[in-house]
Amino acid sequence: MTKPQIWVAAFLVLFILLFLLARVSKNIDQTTSPVTNPVPQTDLSSGDLTAPELLTKLGCITCHGPDLKGTNMGPALSGLSAFWSRDKLINYLRNPSSFMDSDRFKAFKKEYPNVLMPAFGNIDVKDLGKIAEYLLQL
Repeated sequence: MTKPQIWVAAFLVLFILLFLLARVSKNIDQTTSPVTNPVPQTDLSSGDLTAPELLTKLGCITCHGPDLKGTNMGPALSGLSAFWSRDKLINYLRNPSSFMDSDRFKAFKKEYPNVLMPAFGNIDVKDLGKIAEYLLQL
């Protein structure tokens, strides 16, 4: 075997090893990726929906339960008025990741690992206001 053939063979073996490593790590990433609840692309502006209807259409009941008392994927949504004002809750719903540095959310991360709260920044603020008012009354 000549030196160029040895180099080509070495690069070929290295390429195959890197390819297999990428496939294995891709499978590992898929099995440990966080659970998310993407915001459904439904048209919420086509009618005057109530807050419970909005919660259902946005998929909130998937993680927080049909009665909003919590599941193993999300906490209960009762008693939020002790922690939130209407405006602050709307801001949280629009961008939950900006609130993750607080101690309360660090505890939630431990209790609900690999679960992420989706951002509802593409939902009309009026609809988020309805949801916030409803949740603060629970």
